[in-house]
Amino acid sequence: MSSAPAPSFDGIGIANLPNQRHKIVAKHGAHFTMMVVGESGLGKTTLVNTLFTTELSPPRNYNRRHHKQLDKLTEVEIIKAELEEKQFKVKLTVIDTPGLVTMSTTEQQPQRNEKIDLRVHACLYFIRPTGHTLKPLDIEIMKRLGTRVNLIPVVAKADTLTQNDLFLFKQRVREVIAAQGIRIYQPPVETDDETAAEHARMLTDAIPFSIIGSTEDVQTPDGRLVKGREYLWGVAEVENENHCDFRKLRSLLIRTHMLDLISTTEELHYENYRQQQMETRKFGEPKVKKVDNPKFKEEEESLRKRFTEQVKAEEARFRQWEQHLIAERDRLNKDLEMAHSAIKTLEAELDNLQAGYGRGSARR
Repeated sequence: MSSAPAPSFDGIGIANLPNQRHKIVAKHGAHFTMMVVGESGLGKTTLVNTLFTTELSPPRNYNRRHHKQLDKLTEVEIIKAELEEKQFKVKLTVIDTPGLVTMSTTEQQPQRNEKIDLRVHACLYFIRPTGHTLKPLDIEIMKRLGTRVNLIPVVAKADTLTQNDLFLFKQRVREVIAAQGIRIYQPPVETDDETAAEHARMLTDAIPFSIIGSTEDVQTPDGRLVKGREYLWGVAEVENENHCDFRKLRSLLIRTHMLDLISTTEELHYENYRQQQMETRKFGEPKVKKVDNPKFKEEEESLRKRFTEQVKAEEARFRQWEQHLIAERDRLNKDLEMAHSAIKTLEAELDNLQAGYGRGSARR
């Protein structure tokens, strides 16, 4: 009885390495850490829930945010979840900031017993849709974050701007980013794959991504059930590319460039940080801690109070602007409804005149 012939392989097997890598990744899954940064009330939590189509974090109630303690203004919430699609698992960590935070994403990490990589792979920076340009505080924070993490700027609540205003606003933001030398993540262009290269160029052109976040199902005028926000003038759809760049952002983060974000974090940002630490700290020397000086504490408390006052002033200004915008929108909607009513009245009069003219012609 002859034994079955051994399977034959061409070459020495180097070409099989991608298959081995695929098996390892499929078995162990992936770890992805994302940070969301920006002013409070810009829909950071809502967007995270919309991106992963699940409620990773319940929506916050900001009605009493001014009554919180000062130390809560820079409190970081860490959300962990395990997502599965087609038997492939991703362990997701979302670092959610309740307000503007200037922190080193490579140094300030939560206490943990397991050796799990929690370096931030992508940082979404939420820009308030003022219609003007970036504020000085935005520029300063983005400059600091851009040297530490893959920074991805997004324009929050894009449905509050008209398409023309949104286009001009994004153009101004891009100009400021270029003029200030802010480092942002840009997807690499693969020269050997024209389809992938074209997709990467499309994503780059869309930066900063305009986004609409909503976990609510609404019905469009043509009867479709979609994720979006309903207004008097119609429905702003989350996944409609004519309304916002949500699908492009999701593609960048998950579908096409998640592994590149992870490898860039390890090979570029973490290596830069490690080199800096090696140059400034001797081997075995502990990390330098702040001196427990009462004068420093007093200065820190003064800075925190000033920061709180600035945040309150900015929010009050924004609320006033938002109320004015809502009032203007309601006025325009009323004018539109009145115009529609006038058109319908004129159409009815025209129909009556045509009917009367027809009857008169019939008598002749």
